[in-house]
Amino acid sequence: MFKHKIYLVVLALAVFASCKKGDDLGDVSQIPGLGGDTWATTPIDTWIRDTLTVPFNVTAKYKWDAGELDFNKTLTPPDESKIIPVLSSIKKVWIDNYVKEAGKTFMMKLIPKFFVLVGSASWNTDGTITLGTAEGGRQIDLYVLNDFRIKGMAGYVPSDSFNIIQMFHTIEHEFGHIMHQTVYYPVAWKQISVGDYTSNWNNDTDSTAHERGFISAYAQSAPDEDFVETISIMLTLGKPQYEDLISKIKTPAAVSKLRQKEAIVINYFKDVWSINFASLQTRTRSSIDLLIK
Repeated sequence: MFKHKIYLVVLALAVFASCKKGDDLGDVSQIPGLGGDTWATTPIDTWIRDTLTVPFNVTAKYKWDAGELDFNKTLTPPDESKIIPVLSSIKKVWIDNYVKEAGKTFMMKLIPKFFVLVGSASWNTDGTITLGTAEGGRQIDLYVLNDFRIKGMAGYVPSDSFNIIQMFHTIEHEFGHIMHQTVYYPVAWKQISVGDYTSNWNNDTDSTAHERGFISAYAQSAPDEDFVETISIMLTLGKPQYEDLISKIKTPAAVSKLRQKEAIVINYFKDVWSINFASLQTRTRSSIDLLIK
């Protein structure tokens, strides 16, 4: 967001430098963003208003606006046929389950108020992709929506479940950031894997990371990422699949680290937010299963 503002300031200075006071700039209402990009309310807009805006003061932008995104990335708009299925699924898996466990007041306090929806992935120069970003607890950008297919949608096959789980992994990850930026996790967390974090995390597989006491390769990038990756993967896997993951790790020290992290996450949710993590975990995975099985 900061670099977007810098870009706009530079652009404004360029305009002032190249125009004279008496120059006719024409009808500025035809410039996108200054009145020339209006459109009629659609059924999608009505659904967003009734389902998200009225009850939670949340909105979602699906009409294309490159100014909301990284100017250096090649991105594509979302397929509008995917908008309601995506947002409806997000509400069922994420919003509704947090409301059931923590109450509507909790969710309205922490929920980002603005979602920006993007059809394609956001590729990085190191070959990785960004699936989502959170900006100051206010906005979440979600990518790869055009690959979204759930049970009952045309063309759905079981392998599509990977994309569904990744989307919720992304949302739970970004919401985890909002939670710890509101109330920080215990400092003891950073001592568990101290010295093991690396900027070269993308050179490892998840399986390699597991043997080092991390829930994923990306969790190795920093303590904050480790914390929210642990939250998001525990929630989206569910307890049985999480235990299956742990059972396959061959290094006892790595298992010990993951169990310590698991305990901190569970206690953080209980002590800070009065949330029963095990119950939330069961609800979250059950809701995902309803979409993919």
